[in-house]
Amino acid sequence: MLTLFDYLPSQNAWKVRLLLNHLGRPYHTVPISIFEGEGQTAEFRRINPTGTVPAIQLDDGRVLAESNAILAYLADGTPYLPRDPFDRAKVQQWLHFEQERVESVIGSLRHWTMTGKLARRSPEMIEAKRRGAVRSLGILDSELATRPFIAGDRYTIADMAIFAYASRAEEAGLSLEMCPHFRAWIARVEAQPGFLAIAHPYSIDPYSTRELP
Repeated sequence: MLTLFDYLPSQNAWKVRLLLNHLGRPYHTVPISIFEGEGQTAEFRRINPTGTVPAIQLDDGRVLAESNAILAYLADGTPYLPRDPFDRAKVQQWLHFEQERVESVIGSLRHWTMTGKLARRSPEMIEAKRRGAVRSLGILDSELATRPFIAGDRYTIADMAIFAYASRAEEAGLSLEMCPHFRAWIARVEAQPGFLAIAHPYSIDPYSTRELP
């Protein structure tokens, strides 16, 4: 059985749980207390050198880390990753966008906001993240005005990846009022069979107010 190394409040880990739920694929969970430093142990860094979650281990012992790489591996041969080379590349385009322009700005702001860390960040850093987040949301709203899903007409892992943090922008103090197409896309994603509605706040982890080791 597949093993998922998980941290419940992580939306990067949520992406993987979402796809596994869509696929109806059973898995075993190993929780990693990242703010207590468990991700930095020698044992876990043999699984993921960066010490972050998620990561997976296959039955044969092989391991894979980075949420979007895991999504691409698990979705191969399923309806959530196109077979056509160009269509697959479009999915990859938006997976890269998610890591560079969604997780890194909206995800960071959300994390700082929900764990009381905004006061520890410089105003300049916060403002730069806000500007980047607003720009990313504007790009998504503009693109989603032209098609139902981010990479085309079908729901794919690109939608799962972007949804993880972008849909929770309001938890980062960002308004979605000016993004009607993006909000309509959120509703379409939530209506997908097997959508995983459960999200876990950082408040379930008393150590989440710490900085990562």
